Amino acid sequence: MARHIYSCPLRWSDMDAFGHVNNVVFLRYLEEARIDFMFRLAPGDGSPSFAGGSVVARHEIDYVRPLVHRHAPVTIESWVTKISAASLTIAYEVKDPEQVYVRASTVVVPYNLAEERPRRITAEERLFLQEYFDQEPAVA
Repeated sequence: MARHIYSCPLRWSDMDAFGHVNNVVFLRYLEEARIDFMFRLAPGDGSPSFAGGSVVARHEIDYVRPLVHRHAPVTIESWVTKISAASLTIAYEVKDPEQVYVRASTVVVPYNLAEERPRRITAEERLFLQEYFDQEPAVA
């Protein structure tokens, strides 16, 4: 099973009054990793996979430990834990080699922007997602 690895820079503005990365900012980090996974790594040159849009149906986040600002980026590993006809679940760990800060998952629904409605996962998308499939969820 492959995992998508995203190196996410921390910004000074990510900190809250308590000196650590604010809980809401982690949603932005997950979004950056998810977009990098689904769009930049989509299969094939000129492939329309995932280009039609997608919407988030659910987020689930477990905050394991505080992350304080530093110059080094944090690593976000992502993988697919569920693929159905019209949705997929992506799991994440926001971490360094020695510790995990956040475990999370997101349910994503492919969306047809022109028709303004959800759509099914294509065969090409399913093949791409299966390369990153592991039933082990990040959130316990």
